[in-house]
Amino acid sequence: MTKTFIIENGQKLTQEQLKEIEEAQNSPVVFDEDCEELSPAMMKAFKSAVVQSNRRKKA
Repeated sequence: MTKTFIIENGQKLTQEQLKEIEEAQNSPVVFDEDCEELSPAMMKAFKSAVVQSNRRKKA
């Protein structure tokens, strides 16, 4: 499950939010049929696409 927090500049996280973040950091990634683990070749292609996307955003 994915949770999204919108934090404004200068806003501090609540203790509950900090606890949820710490728990998420310690949770393992679980792959399933909808989200399979990427092969090394697919990971390389994904990273390349991210780099190119980030270059376009800066321009």
